[in-house]
Amino acid sequence: MQFNISQGLVGTRPPVVKPDPKVLQFLGEEGMRKLISDHYDLLRVSNIKGLFPPSQEGFEMAKQHSADFFIQICGGPDYFNKNRGAPMMVGRHADFKITPEARKIWLESYIIVLEKLDMPDDLKQSFWNYLDIFSIWMINTQEN
Repeated sequence: MQFNISQGLVGTRPPVVKPDPKVLQFLGEEGMRKLISDHYDLLRVSNIKGLFPPSQEGFEMAKQHSADFFIQICGGPDYFNKNRGAPMMVGRHADFKITPEARKIWLESYIIVLEKLDMPDDLKQSFWNYLDIFSIWMINTQEN
C-alpha cells in the first residue's frame, strides 16, 4: 500500500471525500480512539510537539476531541458537534502555525500508525485519502 503525500499550499481547499464508513465499522469506536491516541503519542515526541497542549490533561483532551471528530467524520455519532460545536477545523487551527512541513510530520506519524494497523488496505486507503487532502486545508503558514 502506498501512502502518498499530496502537495499542499497555504489557503488551498481541494475537495475532500470522507472516509468509507466501513473504517469505523471495522475499528469500532474504541479502535478509532486507539488509532488517534497512538497517532497523538507519536506527535507528542515529534518536531511539532509544540502545536499540542503541554499538560497531560490538555493532551488527553486533544486526543478525545480528535477521536470524536474522526468518529463523526466516519459516520459515527456526532460527538464532536455535541461537545464542541460545528467542526470548522480551519478556524480552530488558525492560532497554530501549521506549515507544509508540520503537515508532513503529522501525516508521516499517521503512516506509522496505519502501517501497523490490522485493517484491510482498501479501508486504510480510504482513511488515508481523507487525511491527505483534509490536512491541506490546515496549512496556514509558509515555511520560514
